[in-house]
Amino acid sequence: MANAAPESPALNPAVPNVARMYDFMLGGKENYESDRNAVRQLIGMAPDAALNAQQNRQFLGRAVRFVVSQGVTQFLDVGAGLPTQENVHEVARAVAPGARTAYVDNDPVVLSHARALLGNDQYTAVVDGDVRDPAGILADPQVRGLIDFGRPVCVLLVAILHFVPDTDDPAGLVAAFRDAVTPGSYLILSHATMDGAPPQEAARTTDAENVYDRATARLFMRDPDQVSPLLTGFSLVEPGLVHVTDWRPQAPSRGFDAFLGAVGRKD
Repeated sequence: MANAAPESPALNPAVPNVARMYDFMLGGKENYESDRNAVRQLIGMAPDAALNAQQNRQFLGRAVRFVVSQGVTQFLDVGAGLPTQENVHEVARAVAPGARTAYVDNDPVVLSHARALLGNDQYTAVVDGDVRDPAGILADPQVRGLIDFGRPVCVLLVAILHFVPDTDDPAGLVAAFRDAVTPGSYLILSHATMDGAPPQEAARTTDAENVYDRATARLFMRDPDQVSPLLTGFSLVEPGLVHVTDWRPQAPSRGFDAFLGAVGRKD
């Protein structure tokens, strides 16, 4: 008997929500006081937390533009989060107007806002799905109706796998998406880390993780040796797995970069 797909989280404004927290760190307005308070606590322990979120978003834009430059115009964004500036479909279409994007999330706030924003867009779909259920996502009629898996696809797992514990086999989840796409497809991945953190921030890692323990998803930060196996089966684009500010930067970085990122190609 197959395992049941994970249930979508219920909407509770009193409980900090990781998608809304991220939205607040990016300067968005789709968040509640509980989310803002959680972010303030996080910044008290990790002063660059909001900057990190912004740097990760900039990495996403650079990576999407690179993938489009390689001729790939289909995107499956899993764990997409709340719509904000520089969304995948906006970045891709600025280069390739016919690019198609399927956004996947299981958060009711994310789904509601994304559908309101993109409901009449024939080149996008907004799908209720969970990264822990790749088979369900890949079989979804909306995904299948928009994405042609007979052609190269770019799968995005950006700032999502650090909410997946080892017991849920994150490497196996990535492998399921890898096995479903044709050669010439790409993976864009980023992941929270404390690798290289200043000593005072590294010492408060547990405190920072405790903020997420009270939110809708726990945080599992990993170092490069733990993130690297997630990229098995992909040939990494230069410069490989690095802090996101070091991935083909367009401006000097500042502060501590708490995200690792990579772009890989399935050969």
